[in-house]
Amino acid sequence: MTFLDKSMPTRQLPAARVNWTHVGLIILAMGTAAVCLTWARKADVIDEHRHVRQLILHYTLSRTEDPVIVLGDSIVEASTLPRSICGHAIVNAGLGGASTTSDLGNWLSQALGSKRAALIVVSLGTNDALVSAATSRQSFGDRYDALLAQLSKLTPQLAVLEIPPVEAEGRVTDAMRNEVITTINDYNAALPDVARRSGATFVALPAMLRPSTIDGVHLSSGGYQAWENAVIQAAERICS
Repeated sequence: MTFLDKSMPTRQLPAARVNWTHVGLIILAMGTAAVCLTWARKADVIDEHRHVRQLILHYTLSRTEDPVIVLGDSIVEASTLPRSICGHAIVNAGLGGASTTSDLGNWLSQALGSKRAALIVVSLGTNDALVSAATSRQSFGDRYDALLAQLSKLTPQLAVLEIPPVEAEGRVTDAMRNEVITTINDYNAALPDVARRSGATFVALPAMLRPSTIDGVHLSSGGYQAWENAVIQAAERICS
């Protein structure tokens, strides 16, 4: 066994010179990679939810004939609609995060397969208004027109529901609420003409008692009571 002789002088290694520019670039690259990975994971989660919801919807529609389909965003997805109306099953086709840019026409068409719906009620627009750079009224109307044109191939009857208001609740400040509600009012003003151009029925929401949301956006029990009454009003078209 060899031991180090402490009496012998040891060789001192030169101190390493740190290239702080290099280190900074590495840290920046790592941070960028982390952000990209986070967004990639978020996108994967959204895509997975979209796929799962479509699959469940396909299974549900495969055992129903002439359903009333309520298509929309998380407000629709979280709703507790009646199971049927005048002999027609009511099918919840809500997709959290959906907007007029979500290609819901093809998404629903693939879930329906060769079947058709007796009526499709569309409830969209909240997420369009919530984005940091909300689209113009004209662009919103054009996208809604395109969606209804696709949906008209899946059903003989369409209904368009008014967009519910947002409130200064939870993380929604008064300033945020004022900005978003201005956009929502602008979109709602366009919806009757959008519905008319597509031969759809526009359905206004009844007045909602405040607070009508649990977080400024998603409806409370009282908010849903008003919202679901409007959906049932739309669905009653097929009962006459």
